This record gives sequence, structure tokens and C-alpha cells, in this order.
Amino acid sequence: LADNERGLVGAAGRGNEPVEASDDILFRIASFANGDARAAYNTLELAAKSAHANKGSARVITRELLGEVLQRRVLRYDKAGEEHFNLISALHKSVRNSDPDAALYWLARMIESGEDPLYIARRMVRMASEDIGLADTNALAVTLAAKDAFDFLGAPEGHLALAQAAVYLSLAPKSNAVYTAYGEVLDDVHKTEADPVPLHLRNAPTGLMKSLGYGEGYKYAHDFDQKVTDMSCLPDNLASRTYYQPTDEGFEQRLRLRLDEIRRLKSKPVPKS
Repeated sequence: LADNERGLVGAAGRGNEPVEASDDILFRIASFANGDARAAYNTLELAAKSAHANKGSARVITRELLGEVLQRRVLRYDKAGEEHFNLISALHKSVRNSDPDAALYWLARMIESGEDPLYIARRMVRMASEDIGLADTNALAVTLAAKDAFDFLGAPEGHLALAQAAVYLSLAPKSNAVYTAYGEVLDDVHKTEADPVPLHLRNAPTGLMKSLGYGEGYKYAHDFDQKVTDMSCLPDNLASRTYYQPTDEGFEQRLRLRLDEIRRLKSKPVPKS
């Protein structure tokens, strides 16, 4: 641009050919970018490359030209449109399929198209819980740290934190056991949400409540050698239900062994310590 104060002397790919843009044009670009410097620069670059000029004269970015450029960007990536959902779907499925190269590609596609990086960060937090779960308990912390890093650094430096998280999620062991269990729980909750809490699980802060049987039969786990009792904690009509089925993936294998041990202890009376 022909504005030395802004440190811009030409359009990328145009050598030293002068490019002119009024303050009104720059204000419109900044408003469209909504605080995203990378989006503003990309719009400015596209407008400069699209500008035409007669031999020996500057390329001028007009309001009409800028309008066409902005419309092309909106059509290319509408955050409420199909392409938005196609790209996040591609990123999520690449992570789920343990493909770090594809995950990085789709992540970069979204960022360069103008997607809000914090939206991507939130979706990766979801991926950590849905597709990695307890197979790698660090996955959730890594994605939250990436979100905080981007929030702290901004663009473009913060994009690397998102890339790091995408690769980590891709390479982490996978388990949807918690995701599946929670879905099954929700189905039962919708069918039994009016069922009463079993009396032995209720607090009894008053004499009247104690006389009604609140808290009667409750077993305090710390009073038992293995810190486990045979007491049922589900409503009576769901007492036999099993929701969480841990896999043999990653850290969840250790959790499965622990759960097997707990179920073995619950299957027989446990003496007090």
C-alpha cells in the first residue's frame, strides 16, 4: 500500500507495484476481520491481487472491489453453512482415525478460511472426552492448555498450540467407553427421572427423617478394609444395570482391572475393618 506509516509498500506477489487503499477501505477490512489480524491481512492481500491498474499507475482497492472480495470469502467459508460443518467433521474424523497428517491439514484449512480458533479449540476439547476419554487422561488437559495458549498468544503464534493438540489427540489411544456409557445413562434417566432416591442414600439431618428410615442401611466405605461395600447405589429398578465398560486401550486398561476388582469385592459380603 502507498502508506509508509503502516509499513506496507506493495501487494504480496506483485513485487513493488504500488497499491492504494483509503482509510475507509482499511476500516472496512478491519471491521470484517472482527479482531482477527490474519483474516484482515488475507482479505487485504486478496483485494490487492484482484485490483487492476493501467500501466504505470497504482492498483487501487475500491469499495466495489472490496465488496466483491468479501463476498467471495463469505461464499468460500460460511461459518453457518455446509462447508463449516464439512471441515470440522473432517478434522474430528481424522483425529478419531488416528491420522495426525490429515488432522493438521483440516485444522489449517479451517484456520486459513477464517474459522474462529477458539471454536476449533472447544471442539477439540469435546474430541478429547468423546474419542480418547480415559484411555489417555492427559488428552483433556492438553486441549484445555491449547485453548488457554491461543487465548494468551493470539494468532498466528497460538495456532501452533492448536496444531500440537490436534496431533496429540490423533496419536492418543482411543476409547468412547465414557461417551457410550453416558448416552445409555441419559436414556435411563429420561425413563426413571421421577424415581425416588433410595432411603439408605439420603441424608438424615433431623429426627423425623431418621424415623422415616433416611440413611438406614448406609455403609460408610472407609469403615471397610478394601474401602468398598456391597451396597447398591442405583435406584432399585436399575440395581443390575452396568453402564461403564472400560476398554483395554491405554490407561483405561488399568481402570478395567480396577473395576473388575471392585465388582469382585461387591459380589460378596465385605467385613468391616
